[in-house]
Amino acid sequence: MVKITYVEYSGQAHVVDVPQGATVMEGGRDNGIPGIEADCGGGCSCATCHAYIDPSWVAKLPAKQPMEEDMLEFAYGADLSRSRLTCQIKVDGSLEGLILHLPVRQA
Repeated sequence: MVKITYVEYSGQAHVVDVPQGATVMEGGRDNGIPGIEADCGGGCSCATCHAYIDPSWVAKLPAKQPMEEDMLEFAYGADLSRSRLTCQIKVDGSLEGLILHLPVRQA
């Protein structure tokens, strides 16, 4: 399990254990984190799992693929320097301690 911190727009933080091999979106959804809607179930086709990656983590994540970049255009309040679709980030040991912030609302 990998500890990931999801911070709601209100500032409420949730530290959860997410299984390796899952996505960051699945970790939030499966643990009932408010702010991750995941309407498409992880298909990179809705942008409702958008999150802002903590600045200390941005450079540590794998690069965005073109499909994710395209979908981020539909995310509410996207900041292309640190916005990611959490369905596109696979959890492995290198993400231990990842911190992400959820937007005021999803797309």
